[in-house]
Amino acid sequence: MKTLKKSFWLLLGSGILAFGLYHIHSVSGVTEGGSLGLTLLLDHWFGISPAVSGLVMNVVCYGLGWRVLGKRFILYSGISAIGFSLVYAICERFAPLGAPLADYPLAAAVLGALFVGVGVGLCVKAGGAPTADDALAMALEKILKLKRIENVYLVSDLAVLLLSLSYIPLGRIVYSLVTVILSGKIIGWIQRGKKAS
Repeated sequence: MKTLKKSFWLLLGSGILAFGLYHIHSVSGVTEGGSLGLTLLLDHWFGISPAVSGLVMNVVCYGLGWRVLGKRFILYSGISAIGFSLVYAICERFAPLGAPLADYPLAAAVLGALFVGVGVGLCVKAGGAPTADDALAMALEKILKLKRIENVYLVSDLAVLLLSLSYIPLGRIVYSLVTVILSGKIIGWIQRGKKAS
């Protein structure tokens, strides 16, 4: 029963994440950092769907997560990764709802951060990682004995945002910085709340 409840939270969180990434970030010119931003970068430059690139990156980073966090982490992360890829693939069949937000980058940054923060936060709280940088952040948090997971996210996010300057104007990257800081704070806040049972 405990695994069933966690599975619910993992699927809900990964669905919220995929919905927000497709309907807001992929069309607004405001990106995420870490592996989420990297999936958008690969989609832009090479036409590789985030449903595919996200799953490949997850497999690589989950190896580290498995070594550090154990086999239950892999089970929960697998549920959230598959949920993310399925929901994103479904979303791709429809026109993005957030296209008008391209003219309002601050609104896109805040709304996108809410989807990412809540979606990832629910997954992390339940013990799973929907994306590669979540697995990496959870493993590094444990290895380095950090108290705030958002600090790990910030380092990987900044690296991807620098790469994203290759296709996103500097003015939009500033909004992306707002997104990564806010989403990281939301993830940390949810993670430090009561654990999902």
